[in-house]
Amino acid sequence: MADPSTYRPATGTIPESPGVYRFRDPSGRVIYVGKAKSLRQRLNSYFADLWSLHPRTQQMVTTASSVDWVTVGTEVEALQLEYAWIKEFDPRFNVKYRDDKSYPFLAVTLDEEYPRLQVMRGAKRKGVRYFGPYSHAWAIRETLDLLLRVFPARTCSAGVFKRANQIDRPCLLGYIGKCSAPCVGRVSAAEHRAIVDEFCDFMAGGTDKLLKRLEREMFGASSEMDYERAARLRDDLSAARKALEKQAVVLGDGTDADVVAFAEDQLEAAVQVFHVRGGRVRGQRGWVVEKTEQLTTGDLVHHFCSQIYGDTAEGADVPREVLVPELPADADALEAWLADRRGSRVSLRVPQRGDKKTLMETVARNAAEALTRHKLRRATDLTARSAALEEIAEALALPTAPLRVECFDISQIQGTDVVASMVVFEDGLARKSEYRRFIIKGATDDVSAISEVIRRRFAAYLAERDAEPSLEDDGRAKKFAYPPQLVVVDGGQPQVNAAASVLAELGVVDVAVCGLAKRLEEVWLPDDDLPVILSRSSEGLYLLQRVRDEAHRFAITFHRQRRSKRMTTSALDEVPGLGEVRRKALLRHFGSVKKLGAASLAEIAAVPGMGPRTAAAVLAALHGEAKADSDPKGTDQTPEPPR
Repeated sequence: MADPSTYRPATGTIPESPGVYRFRDPSGRVIYVGKAKSLRQRLNSYFADLWSLHPRTQQMVTTASSVDWVTVGTEVEALQLEYAWIKEFDPRFNVKYRDDKSYPFLAVTLDEEYPRLQVMRGAKRKGVRYFGPYSHAWAIRETLDLLLRVFPARTCSAGVFKRANQIDRPCLLGYIGKCSAPCVGRVSAAEHRAIVDEFCDFMAGGTDKLLKRLEREMFGASSEMDYERAARLRDDLSAARKALEKQAVVLGDGTDADVVAFAEDQLEAAVQVFHVRGGRVRGQRGWVVEKTEQLTTGDLVHHFCSQIYGDTAEGADVPREVLVPELPADADALEAWLADRRGSRVSLRVPQRGDKKTLMETVARNAAEALTRHKLRRATDLTARSAALEEIAEALALPTAPLRVECFDISQIQGTDVVASMVVFEDGLARKSEYRRFIIKGATDDVSAISEVIRRRFAAYLAERDAEPSLEDDGRAKKFAYPPQLVVVDGGQPQVNAAASVLAELGVVDVAVCGLAKRLEEVWLPDDDLPVILSRSSEGLYLLQRVRDEAHRFAITFHRQRRSKRMTTSALDEVPGLGEVRRKALLRHFGSVKKLGAASLAEIAAVPGMGPRTAAAVLAALHGEAKADSDPKGTDQTPEPPR
């Protein structure tokens, strides 16, 4: 592991101007490319205290052996150079947008003499016009089958086309009217291209013009008593309308936009984009990316725009608007760069209200579901789970893989309503029937609370282990009968040492302890001054994170339940004569205890079932006043007894 201080540039040698920098490994390969508005400020951040850096950034700066940079005049130039270098060097530590699956497009090969309509995957190429992407290839074929009635363009391969031309006989589509059969000369190359151009206009959003023309021709044929042609036009019109119904109208103003949303955790982010053209969702696409450093949502937007719209082949796909959840720091430069690629103005903005904001929320839900599916695929993969347990055993020097892992987390607010959770994972999967919740009394900080919950859990285990019989009446094991091979606590060195001390005090020597610190995802072991750093791509780290996050969710849910119950009932429980029915009536009427406390005596007394005396008692309980100080009629004039 290299020491970044050995190649840190001398103080004052890094310029403050905009530029692009490259980190290189000992063999000279570029492993990271970045841009900055101020090179000095950005590069100095990489040479801060090593343990304050993001784990992936730590790995990058300790893998590198040198850094160089190039200054430019503006942020737009920096953006262009950064994109060019990332494409040229393919650095291993840069964010890379990879599809979570291969998306099919409806492609039109305009570079051929007789353009072909087909399903196409993979990299885009010049001379081909793309529509989509679609979720499934069958969706393209279904749409195409409907539209071939209206636009009978060629869909066959080059071999089939050549064979039909040689034998002077069209294929089946030519016989049933779903191909104009240019292979046998029924239409010329110019006439066939005109059909294809009309198809492209229709797919690009020019639908009204076509529908009106078909309707006009249909009525014209009917008035001329050419009923056969009118019926054919009627069917064409119906097919075109049916194809349009499959493309949902989401915006009524003919918006040309890409709507981008993210769902993320500490290590990964799921990205979803809806392509809206002519107010309709023409395609949807998704990626799952690995975070390579501490990235904000704005940073993810920057990387998305620079990579997805950067390819020359995709430059024509840059829309008029890019709707994002958060603007990056270089939003103005990014807009200028996108406008240069599009050839006209591009707006990069965050929708605040209306249909666009609603659509953004829909895309965000899709991103969250995509991230969940991605995690579930890893969680349910037996090979990945086995690899995760083996990695944890190796990293923590355990004799065997920890088949049962218990994780503890504390939830509190300034020492009030302190609770703890215990979640159990067996063979890498959550076993929710074994989850436990603890109410902590006598502890006001996380360290003392961890000590208490570990003592209670393992004291119960020892008591149940030594008791006879070991099974409950129905044959099930008792609550704490099974010991874990590994205890994980949410926290760093103090929490780990506290848990280890309790286990040593109880004489439990066959249970390992570690902690997962949330800020940098470090794994801490008892009495170690330095944490264990697991690779960001490690299945073991992913499993530990899932266990920790599940414990946190379980703890905070319990804490919220207790806090809510205390806030809504504790003050009113002390009011004499106020039963559960009237308590609920008060809270239903005023909405909360806070609003009830701000109400006047008359307003409370006006609630059905309440009277002046009970209303005064409620106010006294909420405000901590003596009941006599709130006499509703002001008639309590009993003189003070002599002293």
